[in-house]
Amino acid sequence: MSRPPVPSRTGPSPGAPPRAWAGRFLLLVLAGNMLIDGLEVSVVVVALPSIGADLGLSPWQVQWAMGGFALGFGALLLPGRRLVARFGHRRLYLGALALFVLASLAGGLTDDPLLLLGSRIGKGMCAALTAPTGLAIISTTYGEASARARALSVYTFCGGIGFTTGLLLAGALAPHDWHWTFVATAPVAAVLLVLAAAAVPRQQTGDAQPIAPTVRRLLGNGALLRPALGAAILNGTYLGLLSLMAHQAWNLLHWSPWQTAAAFLPACLPLAVTALSAGRVVARFGAPRLVVLGAALHLAGLLLYARLDLPRSYTADLLPTLALVGLGFVPAFAALNAQAGRAVGTADRGTATATYQTAVQAGAVAVPAAVAALLTFGPGDGGPVGDTAHRPALLLLCALAALGLLVALRGLTARRPAVADDR
Repeated sequence: MSRPPVPSRTGPSPGAPPRAWAGRFLLLVLAGNMLIDGLEVSVVVVALPSIGADLGLSPWQVQWAMGGFALGFGALLLPGRRLVARFGHRRLYLGALALFVLASLAGGLTDDPLLLLGSRIGKGMCAALTAPTGLAIISTTYGEASARARALSVYTFCGGIGFTTGLLLAGALAPHDWHWTFVATAPVAAVLLVLAAAAVPRQQTGDAQPIAPTVRRLLGNGALLRPALGAAILNGTYLGLLSLMAHQAWNLLHWSPWQTAAAFLPACLPLAVTALSAGRVVARFGAPRLVVLGAALHLAGLLLYARLDLPRSYTADLLPTLALVGLGFVPAFAALNAQAGRAVGTADRGTATATYQTAVQAGAVAVPAAVAALLTFGPGDGGPVGDTAHRPALLLLCALAALGLLVALRGLTARRPAVADDR
């Protein structure tokens, strides 16, 4: 259990409601940071083929420009809790945001694949510190339950629209020069850094307990492992499908990055539109049912795409799959988050959340990497994404989605854990 934060003479007491203008200012900064964290994956998906063509990289090599961010994010989520305990919310948040600015500039100003990968891993590590730290700042700053709930809704909403924003940003910038897709977030993050220095209260956290024993105990909790596995599969197959389609759009359909970004909107707009109402939907229909519904729609979309020899028409071939996958992702992901949050008691919730999010990021690393490896090294007679080369990758995505549906069905019959609530 965390010790109460130490009040500071220069900031509001933790848990005390901030003044209206100060609270809105703080939320603006934190939500803005969450938005740029959310767009960091999608901004690369559309640009991957043009980056690979410019630098002479195979799908396997270039996909690490996307996977590197998830790798850094997942690697530091659990250790980051100890860093917060050591340095405190404010110092860690400001320091990570400053490093994020530098990493954005480094990645956008280089043609060296290794430096590009390093900058992406670094940005992911920074996001692993700012995103949960932002949540912790909201939790300790907004003492009233209603004010905290509103702030968390806005914070989550900005993360949801970040993916859509990233697609549109990449579509606008990549046709001119893919480097801009990495540099574009640097000035925004720099402005947020200046604002955060004035907005983030001087508060500390005292939870320096060892994390490893808690994680080992949580790994035996089936109520947490099921949503963690389901979310890893859902997130990984979603990104794997988009990266596959991005390469096909570039190599087979000869689309520009802007056309690809516009084409992908049906897969991500539902998440942005429903972000604020997701909690109410889960409460009304129940998380297990929504997970099954989302997993079934997700699998249906992949099977529909797998029937094709090659995609030739957006309306007939790509749009139905993108729509089904997008509609499936919304209820399933929100419900999986809810299931993970209810799987443990209050004392373990912070570590459980980090463990769950680590699984989500692991899916974002492993599945797109496997898809890219099959596109590059798998059987096929038409190059990296032509003719039959995409079939093994699609079959892998379908098999994983089927596993995700089986895990979701198991959750329907599993007993809901009785845990202590913090309400």
